[in-house]
Amino acid sequence: MKKKLYRSDKNKTLAGVIGGLGEYADVDAVFFRLLWVLITVFTGFFPGIIAYFVAIFIIPKEHEQKPMK
Repeated sequence: MKKKLYRSDKNKTLAGVIGGLGEYADVDAVFFRLLWVLITVFTGFFPGIIAYFVAIFIIPKEHEQKPMK
């Protein structure tokens, strides 16, 4: 089965982007959240914030891609 990246419905703080990354990589999402905060702080805030909002529109929600029963 091929793994796909989705925004998480269960593990989300804002839009589920980082929670989805954690589920995709089988890593606790806290690791990705800390990494994102560090990158955002050390790059001057705007690149990290812009990347997050772009990811919201690019990565589909988890429930949008699953077939209905």
